[in-house]
Amino acid sequence: MAREEKTIAIAGAGSIGCYVGGCLALAGRKVALLARPRVEAALRKDGLRVSDLDGRDRCIAPAALSVTADPAEALAGANIVLVTVKSGATEEMAALIAAHASPEAVVVSLQNGVGNAEKLRARLAGRHVLAGMVPFNVVQTPEGEAPFHVHRASEGKVMIEDGVAGLAGLLDVEGLGVETHVDMKAVLWGKLLMNLNNALVALSGLPLATELADRRWRLILAAQIDEALAAMRASGIRPARIAGVRPALLPKVLGLPDWLFRRLARRMLAIDPEARSSMWDDLRRGRPTEIGELQGAVLALAERSGVPAPITKRVAALVREAEAARRGPPGLAPEAVRPDRRSG
Repeated sequence: MAREEKTIAIAGAGSIGCYVGGCLALAGRKVALLARPRVEAALRKDGLRVSDLDGRDRCIAPAALSVTADPAEALAGANIVLVTVKSGATEEMAALIAAHASPEAVVVSLQNGVGNAEKLRARLAGRHVLAGMVPFNVVQTPEGEAPFHVHRASEGKVMIEDGVAGLAGLLDVEGLGVETHVDMKAVLWGKLLMNLNNALVALSGLPLATELADRRWRLILAAQIDEALAAMRASGIRPARIAGVRPALLPKVLGLPDWLFRRLARRMLAIDPEARSSMWDDLRRGRPTEIGELQGAVLALAERSGVPAPITKRVAALVREAEAARRGPPGLAPEAVRPDRRSG
């Protein structure tokens, strides 16, 4: 794939989209950002700041950015469309791609959850749609900070489905490692196991590193992963290793005493101290969360396979309560999430 001639549209320039698009633009790729009006205005006025856990801190001037809130403008000339909207907006974005993007454009889902590529394929019949996985957290600028700032707060390489020669090389740039994988179903289910923690960060209101350092929260995550693994085994799904630990060992590692967990799980704890989950941010901003695509995917699988998943069900219910209340992250203690476990 000749990189000089390709235009890459970022279909959903929020936290992940601005980080991915910013790294690509800084590497000289031709990028078009499709953003909400608030983000579009901020980028047009002051540009984009992109930083990461490894110490990079780079800025792109407004004149060097191509950003718009108009789907037709962003998508019409794209050779590659990277879909970075939340899962609940996947079908809406698919309709926009169908209406405005070339039928020859390659579409890549860089979203949470396990079913977004299938949703895109269903709406984009005959087009080349690939699954992808983003392993890291990106935190967004506080309101009013200029320039608009996105910060990669954890580690990992983006994985995309094999099938388009040269695509990974086009996307693999400084600050954004990208590689292909032959079994994206396994990768997506492996990432889902880790994403089950997003809800606990949202419910606790704690930074991710603080929450993971507390064994009481880790035991709740371990219980959810146990339930998910049981449903996957019953359904013949074998999740891939994502955080350096075999999925079957994750509950045991998470249940270790705090001092031993810190020693053995350094890669899992390689996180910016202020990083939180996108679900926390959704509750803070009063937006719908991805609980249906994360815990909801486990509950649907568990129901189909006849496997009980009471802890996952409880966590999902608490997030939905917080969504409905629209008062932000509820700041729960672990005992309020799992009343049957009073001590760690």
